[in-house]
Amino acid sequence: MSLVGKNAPLFNAPAVINGEEIVEGFSLEQYIGKKDVVFFFYPKDFTFVCPTEIHAFQEKLGEFEKRGVAVVGASCDSEETHLAWLMTDKDKGGIAGVTYPLVADLSKIVANNFGVLAGDWNYDESGNLTFEGAPVAYRGTFFIDKTGVVRHESINDLPLGRNIDEILRIVDAWQHVEKFGEVCPANWEEGKDAMKATRDGVADYLSKH
Repeated sequence: MSLVGKNAPLFNAPAVINGEEIVEGFSLEQYIGKKDVVFFFYPKDFTFVCPTEIHAFQEKLGEFEKRGVAVVGASCDSEETHLAWLMTDKDKGGIAGVTYPLVADLSKIVANNFGVLAGDWNYDESGNLTFEGAPVAYRGTFFIDKTGVVRHESINDLPLGRNIDEILRIVDAWQHVEKFGEVCPANWEEGKDAMKATRDGVADYLSKH
């Protein structure tokens, strides 16, 4: 079930903030009424594609902050594992230098509630609880507005890295919609024409393009 148009699931979980401090009870609720949020899941600490994405978000963090958007990452690892990875230099496969929060979802409840857990619990013939699939998160990305409503989601399979510029484009498009009341057509980017959500508006846009 898609979360688009619905309130993002609430949670309180441990996290590492500022690249060095473990906090308990981290929640996205702190941003409601203040900031839009890009909340993304990645499969696992100390892996291979994941650090490329995590560093890529850090490299673009100023662009998100300029737009008033908080970036928050999450995986099904513990906060201690997050911290150890953050303390590992980039040239050794670590993510030292990353400053945005990383949520620890060791219980896998957050990933499950967001619909990105790459497996599921089941019972065998003897009634024993089992897990089918991978006990990690897919590469889920959620853009959540200031009211706490999910406006965009995308979920990549484990081997497929994200395009961070595309996520910035989604942010720009939503903020344009909010500011001008226009809708954004295919391949829209900041600075390009949008259009009114009417038959005449569509006709006018198409006549110019």
